[in-house]
Amino acid sequence: MVDMMHRARILAYSGTFIALIAAGSWISIPLPPVPLTLQTLFVLLSGIVMKRYAVIPVALYVLLGAAGLPVFHNGTAGLGVLLGPTGGFLAGFIPSALVVGLAYEHESPKSRVAGLIAATCVTYVFGVAWLAWSASLSLPQAILVGVAPFVVGAVVKVAAAYAIGKRVA
Repeated sequence: MVDMMHRARILAYSGTFIALIAAGSWISIPLPPVPLTLQTLFVLLSGIVMKRYAVIPVALYVLLGAAGLPVFHNGTAGLGVLLGPTGGFLAGFIPSALVVGLAYEHESPKSRVAGLIAATCVTYVFGVAWLAWSASLSLPQAILVGVAPFVVGAVVKVAAAYAIGKRVA
């Protein structure tokens, strides 16, 4: 019975976080080549709430977008988005959710904050690597356009996720 309840909770949370990440993609500031969105906040929150199982909704979100559902930033969809300049950031959401989830399986606030920061860095590593390759940029150029404009927002998102996590986790 407990196992069935656990599975039902994972299923319900998965649907919720897929919807939240998709909704967060619409809340964006268009900065070429990578828009600023709230997707990352919801990826972090999925890890806080679902722990290691956060990989499920985040991977499904990416798969749904790749399959053509308009869930990526501003209603875009398809493999073209994943192969474009933002694809690495989207792919990076999956390991980021796992990093946060594993960190939130520990009670230590230090572990949790470190997990949120590490997860954000994982998203940037995937994103910058793919951005550099897909847009034929040097690594410093990719960091300049793929990380620098987003650092303040990332700090705010990490702080917001931690504050929300203290209430829900």
